[in-house]
Amino acid sequence: MSVSSALKGDAGQQARSLYRQLLRQGEQFAAYNFREYAKRRTRDAFREHKGVQDERQRQELMQKGLKDLQSMKRQTVVSQFFQLDRLVVEGGKSGKQGGRRNDIVRQKDTGWD
Repeated sequence: MSVSSALKGDAGQQARSLYRQLLRQGEQFAAYNFREYAKRRTRDAFREHKGVQDERQRQELMQKGLKDLQSMKRQTVVSQFFQLDRLVVEGGKSGKQGGRRNDIVRQKDTGWD
């Protein structure tokens, strides 16, 4: 999306559109920690600047947001080149099955294989 097409419409609509694009792009990270960081950072930045009334400052924030979106697009492409195992918090199972209720038990890696 070009900067000019992203800035069409009223200021509130522009900000909501950018917010949704940033959140969607953040979901594209292969690594859980990067995905969660991108979503949290997007939400925090928009909350922090929610009350900005100055039109010039709004436009500067929109420009910064669009730059961040372009950067995030590049970073998500690179992150998808690396295959990572899903973490337990993502619903992936790793570790050794064991225990009374067949819970996942982490094994300590001694590094002496």
